[in-house]
Amino acid sequence: MNKTISNVKANFGTLPVFLTAISTILGAVMFLRFGYAVGSVGFTGTLFIILIGHLVTIPTAMALAEIATNQKVEGGGEYFIISRSFGVNIGAAIGIALYLSQAISVAFYVIAFGEAFDAIKPWIITEFGYEIYDNRLFTIPALLLLIWLMVTKGADLGMKALYIVVAILAVSLVLFFMGSTEFSEVFDSSQLIKSMDSDKGFFYVFAIIFPAFTGMTAGVGLSGDLKDPKKSIPLGTLAATIIGMIIYIFIAYKLTSSASSADLMNDQLIMSKIALWGPIIPIGLAAATISSALGSLMVAPRTIQAIGADKVFPNKFVNFWVAKGTNKNNEPRNATILTSVIALIFVLMGDVNAVAEIISMFFMVTYGSLCLISFMQHFAADPSYRPSFKSKWYLSLLGAMMCIYLMFKINTTYAIASIGLMVVLYFYISGKSDTKKGMANIFQGVIHQFSRKLQVFLQKAEKDKTEEDWRPAVLCLSKDSFDRYSALEMMKWISDRYGFGTYIHFEKDYFSKETKQKAEQKLKKLIQLSNSSRSNVFIETLISPSNTAAIIQAIQQPGISGQPNNMMLFEFKKGEQEWLTAVIDNYSVLKAAKYDLCILATSDKGFGYKKDIHVWINKNDYENANLMILLSYIILGHSDWKKGQIKIFATFPKEILKQEEEHLIELTSSGRLPISANNIRVLPLNDGENRNDLINQYSADADLTVIGFHEGMVKSDKNIALFEGYDKIGNILFVNTLTSKFIK
Repeated sequence: MNKTISNVKANFGTLPVFLTAISTILGAVMFLRFGYAVGSVGFTGTLFIILIGHLVTIPTAMALAEIATNQKVEGGGEYFIISRSFGVNIGAAIGIALYLSQAISVAFYVIAFGEAFDAIKPWIITEFGYEIYDNRLFTIPALLLLIWLMVTKGADLGMKALYIVVAILAVSLVLFFMGSTEFSEVFDSSQLIKSMDSDKGFFYVFAIIFPAFTGMTAGVGLSGDLKDPKKSIPLGTLAATIIGMIIYIFIAYKLTSSASSADLMNDQLIMSKIALWGPIIPIGLAAATISSALGSLMVAPRTIQAIGADKVFPNKFVNFWVAKGTNKNNEPRNATILTSVIALIFVLMGDVNAVAEIISMFFMVTYGSLCLISFMQHFAADPSYRPSFKSKWYLSLLGAMMCIYLMFKINTTYAIASIGLMVVLYFYISGKSDTKKGMANIFQGVIHQFSRKLQVFLQKAEKDKTEEDWRPAVLCLSKDSFDRYSALEMMKWISDRYGFGTYIHFEKDYFSKETKQKAEQKLKKLIQLSNSSRSNVFIETLISPSNTAAIIQAIQQPGISGQPNNMMLFEFKKGEQEWLTAVIDNYSVLKAAKYDLCILATSDKGFGYKKDIHVWINKNDYENANLMILLSYIILGHSDWKKGQIKIFATFPKEILKQEEEHLIELTSSGRLPISANNIRVLPLNDGENRNDLINQYSADADLTVIGFHEGMVKSDKNIALFEGYDKIGNILFVNTLTSKFIK
């Protein structure tokens, strides 16, 4: 926030916040439209309107008080709170919409002020013989006077005037409650629960009355001028909201018991006929509308001034001009002039009834945002969020949901238009402004807390370790992440839906500030690669000077899914033995961890067209066969392999071929091999013939070949040799299972 805003000496206490809010709540709508509401839906229906309206306003007031007690709320009020919680981009999008609604509200209240002169129009005709048809004769001079006062005198004079109009407002209400009518003398209290249906519907009446309850945040706009916002905003806002609700309930009762439904609906100044002294109601109406207009004219410029101070607008001069205040006390003189021009345009239009619903939409979005911030901050558990006043998360959630529901219930078209306008503003500001901070922080906090609770729950939950429920939870440790992407691709396929994967890039070096920074840069790049390929793999980096130490560190990583990791994947390039030797030398470590082992041998052919997966088994591979086939099916489930197929080859010596073929058919029919016998091709292995030659011959065009190996092969003196001799085929996945798999 601009220093000129944050460093200005503040002079106001709690009372101005309360008076600004209560004078807006008990404003024009109360005098001009509340009688119509009571006459339309009755006392009970009006109570429902008050209740539903305050299901929005009370959670909003509490959320506003909570957020305001967490941080120093500077100039800009609601805009400051939203932008500092959701980010400047979305805060500015909501802030501009909020500013427009505040600026247009000035015109709305001034036009309502003109309605107060309806009471003297008959007198003017009688005394002067002149009939006034256009209230703009009163409203335009009134607005110009307000503008002159605000530009020349600023908020200090505005607050002094506010004390006067609030006093008049209080007197008018007292005299209203003291009054009586002939109807009240014969009133039957049973009519209080009489059911009444409005011709235009309950929510139409609600839409007219709801703006009466929306003034509780008006005082927040003075936040930059308050001595102690953390105290003044909660006390002033909540007091105005609750007292306003109580007063409206009593007004509804007084109106019901003092006039008939027809009179309430047809006479917008019916309160003057009920009051002890009738003229006080037009005077009170004038005072209420002027105070509301005055409040909006004080708040709106400060909102746009704060937006300009954040350099939201793409033009530097516009930001400077809007944010510039007076040298003495930073009064937003330029912003006041801009607001005055907007208000004057709408006053000249003469009727803003259609615009009033849009104003309600913008306010509703603002309130929903405040409630949503409070709700999400509760679950984000950000240590920097420590409000001294705390709302309840369920109240904030209720407020946000009610805002969305009521927006569409009141006027679906305006609701869509309001949300659409702010989306357009958000993308425009994001594209043009230098400020790039978004909502990521608060959402990440919520996700991190949810993830933590879920991980702890899964760890504590009793795990079913049946073989039928096995699924791969794979760790991949790779030194060559940027030389070859084959391992990352394999992890992507395994982790797409059925399995879980953690890919660890291994930096073989001593841990230091420089190597850590280097590893972080590579991690960022790998995450970008993973994101571009729409991978579900979790990516980390590991720094260690030793291959063995790196493998030991890797196998102790917790599973990201909440279940332990059960498989290790390594990758090497055919012809290069250094990393492969390190893996084989640490086979005993993997065995101790009870990890299945997969070694991916990559070639220049890569994964080809991703159509054919060849699985090779023999009599020594029955333990590996299920895992090999299951991995093949999992890989085939990825969209990259949507046209792929699995071919299974079984090799046996010629003399036992028939016996092993029968045994293989038995395994498939019993379900121990989850494949059809028709999908298996049995090949004889003649005397002196190398199995590798058969694989090279039949799988030369395969896109992935899966071959099993077992512990005895690894422990032999020529343990590297079993991974060699496959020069004519593409990528090979060598599989060794340490725990048997049974697949239904």
